[in-house]
Amino acid sequence: MTFASFIAQLLNGLAGASSLFMVAAGLSLIFGVTRIVNFAHGSLYMLGLYGAYALLEGLTTRLFVFAGFGRTPLGFWAAVVIAALLVGLVGVLIEVLVLRRIYRAPELFQLLATFAVVLVIKDVALAVWGAEDLVGPRAPGLSGTVSILDRRVPQYDLALIVIAPLVLLALWLALTRTRWGALVRAATQDREMVGALGVNESWLFTGVFFIGAMLAGLGGALQLPREPAHLGLDLSLIADAFVVTVVGGLGSVPGAFLAAILIGVVKAFCVALGTQSIAGFEISFSRLTLVVEFLVMAAVLVVRPYGLLGRPPVLQRAVGEAAPPLSPLPWQAWAPALVLLALVPLAMGEDRYLLVLLTDIFIFALFAVSLHVLMGPSGMVSFGHAAYFGIAAYAAALLLKRAALPMEIALLAAPVAAGGFALLFGWFCVRLSGVYLAMLTLAFAQIAWSVIFQWDEFTGGSNGMIGVWPSAWLASKAAYYWLALALCGIGIAFLWRTLFSPFGYALRAGRDSPLRAEAIGIDLRRQQWFAFALAGALGGLAGALFAFSKGSISPELTSIALSTDGLVMVLLGGVETLTGPVAGAAVFTWLKDELARRTEFWRALLGLVILALVLLFPQGIAGGLRLLWHRLRRQEAA
Repeated sequence: MTFASFIAQLLNGLAGASSLFMVAAGLSLIFGVTRIVNFAHGSLYMLGLYGAYALLEGLTTRLFVFAGFGRTPLGFWAAVVIAALLVGLVGVLIEVLVLRRIYRAPELFQLLATFAVVLVIKDVALAVWGAEDLVGPRAPGLSGTVSILDRRVPQYDLALIVIAPLVLLALWLALTRTRWGALVRAATQDREMVGALGVNESWLFTGVFFIGAMLAGLGGALQLPREPAHLGLDLSLIADAFVVTVVGGLGSVPGAFLAAILIGVVKAFCVALGTQSIAGFEISFSRLTLVVEFLVMAAVLVVRPYGLLGRPPVLQRAVGEAAPPLSPLPWQAWAPALVLLALVPLAMGEDRYLLVLLTDIFIFALFAVSLHVLMGPSGMVSFGHAAYFGIAAYAAALLLKRAALPMEIALLAAPVAAGGFALLFGWFCVRLSGVYLAMLTLAFAQIAWSVIFQWDEFTGGSNGMIGVWPSAWLASKAAYYWLALALCGIGIAFLWRTLFSPFGYALRAGRDSPLRAEAIGIDLRRQQWFAFALAGALGGLAGALFAFSKGSISPELTSIALSTDGLVMVLLGGVETLTGPVAGAAVFTWLKDELARRTEFWRALLGLVILALVLLFPQGIAGGLRLLWHRLRRQEAA
C-alpha cells in the first residue's frame, strides 16, 4: 500500500467514525447516568436518517403533505439540525412515557422496555416511509471531491471529519463547564447520592435522554448522503454502537471518540487490503469487515476489561437480587410432569399448524431456560446465546449431510459441539461482569455468525442448508412433536434440578456475594464457566431440534435478533422464577406467530403488548402471578 493510499483510507475511516462516535457518545451518556442499556438507540439513529430525508425531500402521507426544504445548502443543514432536535424530543417521550415509570424495576426489565420501543418505532417507520430503501441526495455545496496526494477524497467526508471533533468539544465544554455537566458527572459516579442531595433526578434523566437521543439523530441525519435509510438500521447500528461504547469505556465520551476512530479506521483498512498472501496463506481482509469491530472489542476487553478509558463499574444489584427470593410453591416440583400430561391431548388431533406451533414453543422454552441458567442463578447476562443454538443446528446439519450420519446420532452430537464452543468462549467471558461480559458474549456470537455466513463451501454461506429432515419414523409432525416434547421436557427438568443441587447453590452464592463465596472456598470462576458450558449445550439441543423441525437452516440462527428474542423470553416471563422462561417463551412465540399472521404491523402490536406486560408485571409474567398468589394466601391467612 502506497503512502497516498494509506492517507486516503485513513480519511475514509475517520469519516465513517464520525457518526458512529455521535451515536456511541449519546448511548454512553444515557448509560452513565441512568444505567439503562438502551436498545432503542439504534432506532433513534434510524429516525434521524429518515427524518432528514423527509425534511429535505418532502413527505407525503395519508394525513398531510410536506414539500420539504429543497436541495440547497441551507435546506440540507436545516434538515440535519431539525431532524436531530426532533429525535431528541422522541427520546424525551420515551423517557417520560415509558422509562420513568419503571426506574425502580430491575435494570434488565428496562432493557426489555427499550426493546419493545424498537419494535414500535420500526413499524411506525414502515407505516410512514414504507419498506423501500430511501437514497438521499449528496450534500449541496459539498458534492465534489478534493485531491489529496493524487487521491480524490469526497468533500463531505472531510466535513464529517471536522464535525466530529467539534461535537466532542461541545460535549466536553457542557460536561466540564456547566452545572448540568457537573450533575451528569456526579450521577455517573454515584446516582443515589445525587438524589440524596436534592437534585431533581427526573429532570436530569430527561435532559440526558434528550442530549443522547439528539446525538443519535444527528449521527443518522449526517449519514444521509452516505447511506440509504432502511428498516434494518436499528439492530445493525445498535450492535456497532454498543461495541464502540464498551471499547471506549462505559460512560466515557472521550473513550467513545477514540474507540470510534479505532474501529472506523480498522474497518476502512480491511476493505482496502482485500485479499493478501501472508506466510503462504491467502487472507481475505475484506471479509473481516463483517466482524472486525467485534474482534477489536474482544481483544480490548481481554487486555483492558473496562475499555480504553473506562473505570471499574459501581457495584450494582445482581440480576437475582431484584426482589427477595421467594420459596418455591409445593406444586412446582411436579411442574414438568404436569405440563407434559396437560399437553398430551393436543397431539391427538390432526391440526398440523398447532403441532408445529407447540413444537416451536417447546424448543424455545428449552432455549429460554438454558439462558435463564446464566441470567438468574449465575448473574451473567448474555447478548449472544443464539451462537450455541445456531452452532448446534449447523453441527446437526453437517453431520447429517456431510458425514452421512444417522439423524439420531447427529441430534445427540450437536449439543456436545455447542457445549464445546461454550466452554471455549466461556473461559474468556466469565472473567468479566455486567455489560462488559454481555458484550463479549455478543462479540463471540458475531464471530460465529461471520464464519457461518461467509464459509460458502462448508456451511452454504448466506444460502444456508436445506434437506435437514429427521428419520423416516419421525417424518410426521405428530411424531416429531412427541420427540421435541420429550427431549425439551427432559432438558428443562434437568436444568431445574441442577439449580437446586450444590452446584446451583454455589452459583447463587457467587451471584449474591462473590467475596463471601470465595472466602468459603467456592471457585466462582470455575462454577460460572461450567454453567456457561451447560447452558450452551442445552441451548444447542434446542437448536438441533429446531433444525430437524424446519428441514433447513440459515445464518440467522446465530444472529443478534435471535439472541434478543431469547432475552425477551426470559425477561418477559421473569428472571426470579423457574417457570418464568417457559411462560415467556410460550407467550412470546405464540404472540409473534399470531400477530404476524394478522397484520403487517405486528411488531408494533407485539411491542405494545410487551410494554403493557412490563408496566403491569415488572417482575415478569410468572413473577407477577407468583407475588399475587402469595398476597392472596396472606389475605386468606389474615
